[in-house]
Amino acid sequence: MEDLAPLEGPNATRDLTADPTEPDSYRLAFADPEFMARRETRGIRFQLELLKPDLDQEAMGIYHTVVVYGSARFVDQEEATRALDSAQASGDAQAIALAQRDMRNAQRYEAARRFAYLVAEYSKQHPTNQRVYVCTGGGPGIMEAANRGAYDAGAPTIGLNILLPHEQHGNRYISPGLSFKFHYFALRKMHFLIRAKALVAFPGGFGTMDELFEVLTLVQTTKIKPVPIVLYDSQFWKRLFNFDMLVEEGVISAEDLKLFQFADTPEQAWQILKDFYQLNGRTG
Repeated sequence: MEDLAPLEGPNATRDLTADPTEPDSYRLAFADPEFMARRETRGIRFQLELLKPDLDQEAMGIYHTVVVYGSARFVDQEEATRALDSAQASGDAQAIALAQRDMRNAQRYEAARRFAYLVAEYSKQHPTNQRVYVCTGGGPGIMEAANRGAYDAGAPTIGLNILLPHEQHGNRYISPGLSFKFHYFALRKMHFLIRAKALVAFPGGFGTMDELFEVLTLVQTTKIKPVPIVLYDSQFWKRLFNFDMLVEEGVISAEDLKLFQFADTPEQAWQILKDFYQLNGRTG
C-alpha cells in the first residue's frame, strides 16, 4: 500500500514520533497519543493489545503454555524465615502470628516454583515446536515463583503484567522479550488462554478467583476446548468453596465437577498434566 510505504522503510521510527512543535491535527493519527487514548479508539487499542504479545510470542516460537495463577502476596521461604525470626525477636504476638502465616504461604510459593521447574525441565528435552512454556501474570508472589522455577531450569518464561494504579513491574525472572504489559484485563485474560495447554491455580484472592472461574465457565460452555485445570492445595479450595453444595442446589451439574482436579504436591499437579496428554511414556 503506497500510503503506508514510509512506515515500512528506514524512517518508520521518525514518522511515528510526534513533533511537539506541530499542532495535534497535523500529527499522524497513530502517532498522536491523545487521539489514541480517546473512547472512540478503544477498539483499536483492543486490537493492538491482542496483536503485540501474539506476534512477539509467535516470532519466538512459543505456541504452548502452562498458565499458573495465584496470590501476589506470598514470599519465598528465605524471606519468610527472616521475617519470622525478626517477629520472634520482637516478642510481638500479632507480628509472630502474621509471620507464621507467611511461612505457611511460603510453602505454596516454593511448591509453585518446583512445579514450574518440572514443566520447564520436561519441555527442554523436546523440539522447539513441542515445548511448553510457563506463563504467569508477571507479578510477585506465586507468579514470581512460577517464573522463577522455569528460570531455574534455564527455560524461557512469560509474564503478562497489568497496569495498575500502584506501580508494578514484571518480576525479574521473566525472560527478556517475554514480559508484556496490558491495560485491559479482558485482553490479558484472553492471552492467558490463547496458548494454554493447562492451568494451575494456587491459593489466591479475588484476581485468582476471577481468572479461574472465567476459565471454568469457558470450558463448561464449550467456548474453549477442555484443558487440565488443577486447583493446588485441596484443603484451601475445599474450605473456600463448597462445590458439592453447588450440585445439590442445582446451579451446576455433577459433570461440572470433572472440569477440574485437586493436587497437593508439585509432582501430583505435573502428573495430572502428563496423564491428560499421555506423556507418561516420554522422557520427563
